[in-house]
Amino acid sequence: MNSSRETAWRIVLSFNMPCNKIVFVFIISLLKIVFCEALLRHHEFFVKEASYTRLCETKSILTVNGQFPGPTLYVRKEDTIYVKVHNNGRYNITIHWHGVKQPRNPWSDGPEYITQCPIQPGDSFNYKVIFSMEVGTLWWHAHSDWSRATVHGAIVVHPQPGTYSPFPEPYEEVPIIFGEWWKKDVMEVLQEFVESGGAPRDSDAYTINGQPGDFYPCSSQATFKLNVEYGKRYVLRMVNAAMNEILFFAIANHSLTVVGADGSYTKQLTKEYVVISPGQTLDCMLEANQVRPGSRYYMAARAYSSATGVSFDNTTTTGILQYDSRGDSILTTTTTSPILPSLPYYNDTTAAFDFLGGLRSFEPLKFPLSAYDTRIYSTVSVNTFPCKNNSCAGPNGTRLAASMNNISFEFPLVDILEAYYYHINGVFSTRFPSVPPLYYNFTDTNLPAILLTPKRATKVKVIEYNTTVEVVFQGTALVAGLDHPMHLHGFNFYVVGWGFGNFDEKKDPLNYNLVDPPFRNTVLVPINGWAAIRFKAHNPGVWFLHCHIERHLTWGMETVFIVKNGKQTQESMLPPPVHMPRC
Repeated sequence: MNSSRETAWRIVLSFNMPCNKIVFVFIISLLKIVFCEALLRHHEFFVKEASYTRLCETKSILTVNGQFPGPTLYVRKEDTIYVKVHNNGRYNITIHWHGVKQPRNPWSDGPEYITQCPIQPGDSFNYKVIFSMEVGTLWWHAHSDWSRATVHGAIVVHPQPGTYSPFPEPYEEVPIIFGEWWKKDVMEVLQEFVESGGAPRDSDAYTINGQPGDFYPCSSQATFKLNVEYGKRYVLRMVNAAMNEILFFAIANHSLTVVGADGSYTKQLTKEYVVISPGQTLDCMLEANQVRPGSRYYMAARAYSSATGVSFDNTTTTGILQYDSRGDSILTTTTTSPILPSLPYYNDTTAAFDFLGGLRSFEPLKFPLSAYDTRIYSTVSVNTFPCKNNSCAGPNGTRLAASMNNISFEFPLVDILEAYYYHINGVFSTRFPSVPPLYYNFTDTNLPAILLTPKRATKVKVIEYNTTVEVVFQGTALVAGLDHPMHLHGFNFYVVGWGFGNFDEKKDPLNYNLVDPPFRNTVLVPINGWAAIRFKAHNPGVWFLHCHIERHLTWGMETVFIVKNGKQTQESMLPPPVHMPRC
């Protein structure tokens, strides 16, 4: 606000007029600035049904303010904004501010029955969204049932005025939001696979900024197009809002230079393609360096799916990068088809982790990584439950499930944050195990059937304030070996190591990157492999940890970290807002 007053005074002092007029102009200028700041800090989201046509068919989808994807929020580092969410839809809703740390403020984090009861139809809730260290691209999305398929949008966090940015100022920044589209109502897709006990039906299309692109029926006229000028630099702010698929993305005849990931700067990494999992974001510089005006190039995304025998949507979504030919008296816009980029094959794990393994943090470490105070070693598995009369659609008539350390998470009827804050007994247990209940060759393809069945429970892990925590995620080959994008609310963490096979606690830490590991909020655990992260537990509250592949979350691949208060007031959770949604 001080900078706003200084701006107002500069405006006034630029006029040569009597003092009373100066005062009047100053007041008007200041009121305008204050009003504009208020508009920037206060937003309203109206969650409502809207009619959209894709793939030759029209259906009603849940939207924010009638938009798909939803509106992009623009903020500055360390801002606090308020977003009042009005639920004018048919279903309960919550909104999560993905990657926003919300220091001491889990009350506005958003996951239903974890930090709040959902906003019921006809009700509203005013979220207080506190930004801190984040800079770059984040996103917001529904965190209730499968509503996030269409209820999502980008968040762009600009650095504070006058602060240093490690990459050149772009001519333009462009949100690129990847999604999935089903012809069927998404809530029906959810209900169908939950009732059957099997896997959900594959999506019918992927989308770029809400559009499937040229390779789908009835879609080419609305394909997303990015007009660029030769010699200009652009930043693509990518969000993978897809429900169930990791994606490869590339632009024909253009390389991409990553400069940020998950709301944090990275060292520049130039590649012909990128990999982005559900929940992750990337900031990529694009140089418009093709000299032929009017030329057109496809941007394309398709799945990275490495599991054997697991179906997935194998279609390709496209947008078009086209060069502006205005001002050229000889060359005109071509009508030839755009060039298609070369993307790695669907199951190219080497290509996927060659990209991911190349990411490095740009900024100095936020805390020392030379040691940790506590380690949590957790398997992440797809499992099965027995089904009455073997009548379910999972393997051998079973019901598909998922787990961490053999615990398939059950959502309570009262949110965990409320139960923790008000000391309500019987809602959750604090006995989430720090190690697997049984050690075995986790990635062996021939595992005993007794390992398939997890336990249903609502178990959380309690962590002392300000401790350094290492979490090792160990993938298993139970049912099917898969990649798992694990997302931790309330924190960014350093991805200090990863590998294939079983984690070796004596050998693998010797190869950790403790110098410049990527600083992320979602880590991709490789198929039949492991990933190790470290974070500082300096954010007291209740924080969700889960796989960001939606079917795995539905099946139970999640838990909760409760970070205790510190000794000082500024190390303790903020009190709850006056009006929280009620269960």
